[in-house]
Amino acid sequence: MLGITHFGFFLVAVLLLNVTPGPDTAYIVGRSVAQGRSAGLVSALGISAGCCVHALACAFGLTALLAASATAFTVIKLVGACYLCYLGVRLILTKQTDATPAAPTNAATGAQPRPLRQLFLSGFWTNVLNPKVVLFFVSFFPQFVAVTSPHKILAFLALGSVFVLMSTVWNSFVAWIAGSVTQRFSGKPGIRKWLDRTVGSAFVGLGVKLATSTR
Repeated sequence: MLGITHFGFFLVAVLLLNVTPGPDTAYIVGRSVAQGRSAGLVSALGISAGCCVHALACAFGLTALLAASATAFTVIKLVGACYLCYLGVRLILTKQTDATPAAPTNAATGAQPRPLRQLFLSGFWTNVLNPKVVLFFVSFFPQFVAVTSPHKILAFLALGSVFVLMSTVWNSFVAWIAGSVTQRFSGKPGIRKWLDRTVGSAFVGLGVKLATSTR
């Protein structure tokens, strides 16, 4: 149908990709730890929106052009790396206190919540600015579309939709679990501070790794 081949293998490969920790997973866990389940779920939706951009770009050929340009790849890689480091430093420098804050706080963590719109956009840009996702779409998806297919764009869009759906389910599950664990640390700012610093350090490490990576 639509020229899609080896669909079963595609499903298995996408599942394995999702369960492998990366910048998206780290971001979702970090937001869930800092602000609870709802923040993690909104972040997961932002990342899914980013995947939609990659799927559309792949379907219409933009991703292939970007991946073929060494300059474009380098620019996106560095921007994405800087953004991850920025998120990591923010988490590391987050201050947790025992005093009741003046601003409204999240019931699960006690930390001043970031607006959901900001969380969504942060998740979106975390995914869009990851050149590894660009290369994944352009190198992986074409393997499951027949060269002779007269509906290549529809085939890529269909595969992209499946990818986004599976990623959303998995990322939402990660957010739910991370948020549930966070609730157990309610009223314990010392533990929350340690978790924030751990996740923040992971972000910085991923950013450095991304910046020094090659094709």
